[in-house]
Amino acid sequence: MAAAGAGAVTPVPYDPELEPGLAAFLDLVEPIPLRADTILANREHFDTLVPPIEAVVGDRPVEVEHVTAPGPPGAPDVPLTVLRPSGGASGAPGIYSIHGGGMVLGNRAFGAAGLVEDVLRFGAVAATVEYRLAPEHPAPAAAEDCYAGLLWFAEHAEELGVDPARVLVGGSSAGGGLSAAVALLARDRGGPALVGQLLDCPMLDDRNETVSSRQYDGLGAWDRNNNDTAWNALLGPRRGTDEVTPYEAPARAEDLSGLPPAFVSVGAAEVFRDEAVDYATRIWATGGRAELHVWSGGYHGFAGFSPAAAVSRAAAAARDSWLRRVLGTS
Repeated sequence: MAAAGAGAVTPVPYDPELEPGLAAFLDLVEPIPLRADTILANREHFDTLVPPIEAVVGDRPVEVEHVTAPGPPGAPDVPLTVLRPSGGASGAPGIYSIHGGGMVLGNRAFGAAGLVEDVLRFGAVAATVEYRLAPEHPAPAAAEDCYAGLLWFAEHAEELGVDPARVLVGGSSAGGGLSAAVALLARDRGGPALVGQLLDCPMLDDRNETVSSRQYDGLGAWDRNNNDTAWNALLGPRRGTDEVTPYEAPARAEDLSGLPPAFVSVGAAEVFRDEAVDYATRIWATGGRAELHVWSGGYHGFAGFSPAAAVSRAAAAARDSWLRRVLGTS
């Protein structure tokens, strides 16, 4: 394990079974440190790692349809890709997916492999949204795009074969943070109704001042420095001030009541641990429903890069269990 950055506190050790996957993550995904002047280079590299959705689907029985939703007022339209079981669906659960990438990287094909598996496993209809990235499009552009896409998904539920009473929003990392933001927007704007919010290692707090953020300063996947770069790109000089809204950084929400049930999953050995735990705790404090999992020795994104590890298999099983309970599937 590499030494933590100057001024850092002692980090939680990684699960030894995860360390090869972490090394592969750092080598493949983060060969270029993410700083203000390397965002575009990182974006170009990241896009080379993400195959088209059609290639991800391959010969599996999943239909792919690319659509366009009306964008937020005064903004461009929002591209979406809809995935559904071949032959169509009726009364199916709906999964509205938001990709990760620190709100500065990635596209809607990122994470599509897992989404295809969800379509097959749960008989679901899924949509993955293409939102505008920072710094070219600072907050709240990403959250507003994601909300606009959700409006389209809900309004077209019947023709897509989706049960409008079983729609959830979910994502990992930045996608988890944006899912939390969309759940807040849906609550505060009177819909669409959501059956759940899946927040996997979510990016929630622009202040980046937790103990866990300092434990992984110069260490691990998506460290404190990457996180600083991303939040600076997203919020500019407003970052850390009282001007930041809950729709831009959900940890800023003073009221977490009235939200759909949350699934919050995070590694114990990553930057986002403490803000994820705090978010779930504050949902409980309102009498809300949240299921929290903090995975021992888990780095950021561990389940995807170390899928065979025991802790990754446990994390996948917990996610599957929650989805089945919330979506009402057998």
